[in-house]
Amino acid sequence: MGDKKKWFQLDLGLNKKQTCGCGKTNGGCGSHAVEPPKDEHTISAEEFDAAVEQELMEETMVGQTRKDGFQQVFDVKMDRRTAFRKLTASLMVGAGAVHTSCNVTAGEETKEKAQIDWEEQFKGNYKLMTQEEKQATVDRLVRSYQLRKKENIKMSATDASKDVLFGYAFNISKCQGYMDCVSACVEENNQDRNSQMQYIRIHEMKDGEGFKFNEADDNYYHEVPAEGHFYMGTQCFHCDNPPCVNVCPVQATWREEDGLVVVDYDWCIGCRYCMAACPYDGRRFNWSKPEVPEDEINKNQHYLGNRLRKKGVMEKCTFCVQRSRAGKDPACVEACPTGARIFGNLLDPDSTIRWVLENKQVFRLKEDLGTEPKFWYFMD
Repeated sequence: MGDKKKWFQLDLGLNKKQTCGCGKTNGGCGSHAVEPPKDEHTISAEEFDAAVEQELMEETMVGQTRKDGFQQVFDVKMDRRTAFRKLTASLMVGAGAVHTSCNVTAGEETKEKAQIDWEEQFKGNYKLMTQEEKQATVDRLVRSYQLRKKENIKMSATDASKDVLFGYAFNISKCQGYMDCVSACVEENNQDRNSQMQYIRIHEMKDGEGFKFNEADDNYYHEVPAEGHFYMGTQCFHCDNPPCVNVCPVQATWREEDGLVVVDYDWCIGCRYCMAACPYDGRRFNWSKPEVPEDEINKNQHYLGNRLRKKGVMEKCTFCVQRSRAGKDPACVEACPTGARIFGNLLDPDSTIRWVLENKQVFRLKEDLGTEPKFWYFMD
């Protein structure tokens, strides 16, 4: 690197010219040496390059060192206000846990709950966890629910399977706008009932006018199918090049090996950058804690899917990860009365989704953006 030309220089204030009372920097009154003394702090280009190389090497080695949950929590870059709020919350949780554990009048379940809260506060990012850590956090969440609700839930942490890449196809010709898919999605994924949050949207559009989403009716309250209209559904398209992942400042969302774009709700800080980046309106932000009646809670959950969320985080369709990784169709596919929705493994040459892609005239929305959505549309 030493012989390469540099296009920068470091101004450390070490080479400023010296003056005396005569106002001259050299010569003149004779008090100055014609040749200024060599600066002891000057370094050669070769020495500078060596120092940079050493620094980069040290940073790389540190980056390769695996961080525990505590380090991950406090190494996240954030503004001072967010950092103070996070630190305050952590200290409150810690103080509460210590007080509870030392309180002789507190019951064993109360102490256990405090310990669980403390451990959950400082767990790492899910995608960086080992299998043992994943199972441990799932076990804590299950136990926490038992302690709070006196009810049992089933939560999995099933990883992506090899040779599986999930894809989806939507038959516009068959969709009649019944919205059974929307209702099934809400129930399956424990979505907030108060805000009427919906991951899926069915757009009613006029025949012969193309796909005008800005003029579509997404909240129609009339008998369907309406004459002179057609219906088209949208949701998260689980892009192979998802822009939402690229903008997340804390790596709370990522693409899994089976193509699912997921969210770690406990790491999401609610900045909504992903919502702004998504060109398909596939993300939802919960402004309040999701409320689901106890008798309506789907207790078959996945850590990255339909587990109960907290306030102020992003939510989205996960292709029902709790179902798809168990070999089932997403709830919307199962509920569709007309068979307009098709889901399957794109790597399986005998799957229905592959047959559609190979035998139908298919298209994807906004293909020019290069997001590579795994969601195709077609007509009979």
